[in-house]
Order: sequence, then structure tokens, then C-alpha cells
Amino acid sequence: MRKKLRTAGFRVRRSRLLEQNLALDDPRGNVRGKGLLLRVRRAGAKVIVTYKGPVAGGIHKRREEQEFQASDFDACMAVFAGLELRPTFRYEKYRAEYDRAGEPGHVTVDETPIGVFMELEGPARWIDATAKDLGFSRADYITASYTALYLVWCREHKITPGDMVFAS
Repeated sequence: MRKKLRTAGFRVRRSRLLEQNLALDDPRGNVRGKGLLLRVRRAGAKVIVTYKGPVAGGIHKRREEQEFQASDFDACMAVFAGLELRPTFRYEKYRAEYDRAGEPGHVTVDETPIGVFMELEGPARWIDATAKDLGFSRADYITASYTALYLVWCREHKITPGDMVFAS
């Protein structure tokens, strides 16, 4: 994937970095039940809180996303615990980001415990053109979440689901 990106003129925007993610929900599962995501991510020294709204249908995954940086992981988690929001799924990935000068989107390469994935993020027309440049067609698009992909992977490998993390 990295060779394809270099050949297509992409350059590293952010070097490979371990991201540790916690999906949060209340005891009744209301967040996930509404098709929403509340996530706290550690990426190096950064703590990033993300809200994702319901997914809109179509070939491209579209959803509202709000994000902010928190200054302290433990304090952030204490606030959510006070609101009865607790971690329900933990997943890790090594992520690197790439872009081409002057273009409206970027590409991420995620190395996960269940495989390596490339994400194209930007306007639909840019995604389609970039996918084609990289040798992919719409038939190659995956819009499932990492949670959904992990559950399928566990089923296929006859493994009881837990957290999607790298072995120590």
C-alpha cells in the first residue's frame, strides 16, 4: 500500500503512530443502539474525543463527526464515568496518514490486529478518483466499522470476541 501511495504522488502527512481507542456507551447500550459512536483515542501524547452520528446510506460512508482534544486522559474518562459512559470496546491500530499537495482529501493506512486497511477520506468524487488511481474499484470499498469487521473476523476464526488489541 505504501508503495502504491508513493507511486501515486502521496507523501507522509503523519508518521506511523499507535492509536489506542475506547468506544464508550451507557449500561443500556443507547449510544450504539442509536447508531452513534463516542470514542476516546490516545495517539502518542494526544487524547482525542470523537462523536460520530448515524451513518447515511450509500457507497461512501458519511456521518457527522465532532472532535476535540482533551488535556488529560484520566480526567476525561472520569467525566464520562460520571455520566455513566464506560468503555465497551477497545481497539488498537498503527496509523499513518498521507496526502497529495493541493487535494481535498487524505489517505490513512491502518495496521490492525485483523489486517491492514486503507481509508480514503474526502469528497466522494475525490475518493472515487483516488481509489481508481490506486488500483481499486467501488467493489473494493468497505464501509463497516472496525467493531463490525472484528466481529466478522472472530466468527470466521472461531474466536470469542473481546478487545481488538495487539498481543503483548
